[in-house]
Amino acid sequence: MGAPAEESSVTVFKGKRVLVTGHTGFKGSWLTAWLKFLGAEVTGVALDPPTDPSHFIAAHLADGMTDLRIDIRDRSALQSAIVSARPDFLFHLAAQSLVRRSYAEPIETWQTNVLGTLNVLEALRALDKPCAAVIITSDKCYDNVEWVWGYRETDAMGGPDPYSASKGAAELAIRSYIKSYFPKTTSLVRIASARAGNVIGGGDWAADRIVPDCVKAWSVNQEVELRNPKATRPWQHVLEPLSGYLNLAMALTQRQDLHGEPFNFGPPAEQNHSVLELVQRMAVHWDQVRWRDVSQAAAGPYESGLLKLNCDKALHHLRWHAVMGFEDTVRMTAEWYRVYYQQPGQIAATTNAHIAAYSAMAKQRGLVWAQ
Repeated sequence: MGAPAEESSVTVFKGKRVLVTGHTGFKGSWLTAWLKFLGAEVTGVALDPPTDPSHFIAAHLADGMTDLRIDIRDRSALQSAIVSARPDFLFHLAAQSLVRRSYAEPIETWQTNVLGTLNVLEALRALDKPCAAVIITSDKCYDNVEWVWGYRETDAMGGPDPYSASKGAAELAIRSYIKSYFPKTTSLVRIASARAGNVIGGGDWAADRIVPDCVKAWSVNQEVELRNPKATRPWQHVLEPLSGYLNLAMALTQRQDLHGEPFNFGPPAEQNHSVLELVQRMAVHWDQVRWRDVSQAAAGPYESGLLKLNCDKALHHLRWHAVMGFEDTVRMTAEWYRVYYQQPGQIAATTNAHIAAYSAMAKQRGLVWAQ
């Protein structure tokens, strides 16, 4: 189906207008930092940072960009912002992204993740210029039966919890809109969806996530409670899937055949590790750590025990694969949080240093986007 994009991300995004929804969140703030690092003109559309502290505020990311506060459920305001920005690239990351919260707030979860995505697609319909749009959903969009194989892009959508089901529904909405309103051969706007999850890295402070739980507890010499220590996940540093999103957006501008295609972005199969293994590796890079297994006593909604992705499609069409091993992923994550607690004024510099270090690793391993 054609050759992968040969241009470097350094040249493709420099001076381009890029709109990011959800730029105040964990992944969105890292993507915003990376785009600014590449010289893009970034417009962000989001609510206020969802946590305190937040990476967006700690790294002073509002400086040098257009920072808009808009709820993606507000179709009129969102469309006005996107049409006015006239983006060359759009990355949609805004979401209600927590599984446990989705049980407590299912309607808000569906409105944000499904109707919010539809509002982005409606705004893209109103654009009268070329735009490459990457709509990010989640690895949890799949109907997870907890088998040992990685899910492929053609597997069934829709998990059992409200969050997973909403992400599966968003994928169906994306596919329907592309087929209905963005013709494969003539559309000025080219769209692809991206599926990734279980990212870790500095700057995540969300509730009910293992790394934030650890650093918040350990920073005040408390023990962290492990609700599901045996659950395994394809842990990856936040920069890994973001490199995939950037690569996919670049490829969309050059390859018509990728328009309408979904892609998985995840680590290799051997990087599936349990929650307990992740905590044990984090402990190597942190002083005075303690944890306690509360899985027998923990009462709460269902959380999946096994989930991983097959990323052969991204390797074949984009020449994309993960760069960092598990040890480097944990080390870089712990390093960011140590800087935050010991030298908070250095967070912006540390964020850029991690982006540069990751890009250098990718270049050394021969990834096209990093050359």
